[in-house]
Amino acid sequence: MFAYDNSLFNMKIKTFIAIPAMWIWANTNLIAQTDTKTGDSISEKPKQGWNIGALPAITFNSDIGFQYGVLANIFNYGDGTLYPDYKYSFYTEWSRTTKGGGINQLFFDSKYLMPWGMRITTDLSYLTQQALDFYGFNGYRALYNPAWEDRNSQEYKTRMFYRLERRLLRVDVGLQKPLDEIPVRLLGGIAFFDIKTQPVNLNKLNKGLEGDEILPDVPGLYDKYVEWGIIPEKEKKGGKLISLKAGLIYDTRDNEANPNRGIWSELLVAFSPSIDKNLESYSKLVFIHRQYFTLIKDKLTFAGRLGYQGTLSGNTPWFMQNYMVNSFPKTTTVDGLGGSRTLRGVLLNRIVADAVAYGNAELRWKMVKKYIWRQNFYIALSAFADGGQTVKEHEVNLDRIPVQERQEYIGDSEDALHLGYGGGLYIAMNQNFVVAINYGRAADKRDGTSGLYINLNFMF
Repeated sequence: MFAYDNSLFNMKIKTFIAIPAMWIWANTNLIAQTDTKTGDSISEKPKQGWNIGALPAITFNSDIGFQYGVLANIFNYGDGTLYPDYKYSFYTEWSRTTKGGGINQLFFDSKYLMPWGMRITTDLSYLTQQALDFYGFNGYRALYNPAWEDRNSQEYKTRMFYRLERRLLRVDVGLQKPLDEIPVRLLGGIAFFDIKTQPVNLNKLNKGLEGDEILPDVPGLYDKYVEWGIIPEKEKKGGKLISLKAGLIYDTRDNEANPNRGIWSELLVAFSPSIDKNLESYSKLVFIHRQYFTLIKDKLTFAGRLGYQGTLSGNTPWFMQNYMVNSFPKTTTVDGLGGSRTLRGVLLNRIVADAVAYGNAELRWKMVKKYIWRQNFYIALSAFADGGQTVKEHEVNLDRIPVQERQEYIGDSEDALHLGYGGGLYIAMNQNFVVAINYGRAADKRDGTSGLYINLNFMF
């Protein structure tokens, strides 16, 4: 919420001024508890009943205006015997910008509502993104020139050159059925997407701006890709589609919110039949392996993730190539690769291709644990390195690009490894409500410079 970009929040240091109004703990205990001790303690006490974590924020960006809103994560821990697991989790986020953007999301998760031990996750989201990052396809094959969006540069075109407007309606329902006696679950799910894309709305974004602050009316990269046919005419405005998802999940984590040990791996296939006359059927294959190692008990953990996503059959629409499929769609947006949920420090959507691979390595250190205000808190630090690259290119026809412009937009060499590195600070209440502040730097200037991200939860 501190910036309208990747996943829940993304704040770019030189662009955004964030005023993270106080982190408010609203704790509602509807089931009676006995508080045997008050004051500070490192002892963790099982939670009972209902618990609410809420986070308000105000953000300002000269292009999209003020952003204001609130999110809340509500947990029901039952009689406490499940803790740190919960019976039910509700997540809601509502935010607006003064120039028309917004996040509207409801998410529900429970292992104890459905019969046969099935876990259900549901997501209803409507996102109006006025300035979504778009850098082209296939990583370094699409050349990035930061001077074109730098108002102080002689090469300046517009601050919105690498942006487009997207409106996304998403309804996602997933079921996970555990298999007896082994830590494996079967996954099945269905999702509906209604996605509308267009150039940024200059009339809205220029309201209240004066002088050289006003965004010039010049074509951005999205406009040029449509003109050159790289984005097909029939797909340029988005479309409607259904995604059917099935797969296997292997899960031995000791704690879902911040595991100390265990494995969480998934193999998924997502199939989208054609329901829109402008779109073809296609399928995606997804493999994600996450593993956690205890280095110092209750203190230091190493977490690693390896992932692959690629088109299995058909032709994926350009506006779905950056959609990262997974078994637990809690994050508000799942664009990538690049940004707070995949490659921290690297520009959001920097790597969009027909198949991508990525990896993350992170050390997590719980440095302080306290029991105060009848809540279990801990503070953790992390150090991380993230990397990813194109495995198979999104098909790009260069025939309609003028020769004099081709060398400015398309590189001759294939994509290479994109790297980001940095550190994070985490503040957790009752293990499940985690405010995460991460700062990442890009190792290569072709991926931008750096990013400061304020999210909920560890990245994986």
